[in-house]
Amino acid sequence: MKRLTSSLALRVLCLGPAWLGSACAPSDRTPFVWVEKYQEPQPPPQSGDYVIGVGDALAIQVWEQEKMSARVRVRTDGQVSMPFLNDVPAAGMTPVALAQDLERRLRSFIVTPQVTVAVDESRPLSVSVLGEVGEPGLHNLDPGAGVAQALAAAGGLRDYAHKDRIFVLRSGDKPVRIRMTYQSLTAAEGPAAGLRLRTGDVVVVE
Repeated sequence: MKRLTSSLALRVLCLGPAWLGSACAPSDRTPFVWVEKYQEPQPPPQSGDYVIGVGDALAIQVWEQEKMSARVRVRTDGQVSMPFLNDVPAAGMTPVALAQDLERRLRSFIVTPQVTVAVDESRPLSVSVLGEVGEPGLHNLDPGAGVAQALAAAGGLRDYAHKDRIFVLRSGDKPVRIRMTYQSLTAAEGPAAGLRLRTGDVVVVE
């Protein structure tokens, strides 16, 4: 019954957008890129540079201007609502970059605004894990988690899983299907072990 549930979940995925459905075809006939050759569309942030995302709760403090300060949550459109400024883009920026942007915007109201931005509550990393795993479905992971952590959260691989057919389906301007092996995931370092998942990624084990 569990295997049937896993297979059914994968078939449901196949009914989705065309590029996701293509992941359900045999690996040797569906376009993919090996993780060793995959290149991020944008350079990943440097260590310690947290990138604000949808769902984050931010504490925005304007020095000596309590009415302009606020605790806000990033909406699904990537923006936050600020006193005097209305909607301001926030997703995809670091707290420092957002603070600098707010200072620029507030110069219309204050001569020398000083703004600090702190992440009060970070969003969970939500990733779907489907296919031949113990517990297929949507799993919340710690920010910065990789595929190995996602597989562990999903109960690990089933005995009949293909250990050389593990994929990450990533949406975006150019959706991509990233292939890796279980052996490369368990290595201490390398592209597979170093790939960081994003909210919205789908991990599929064939």
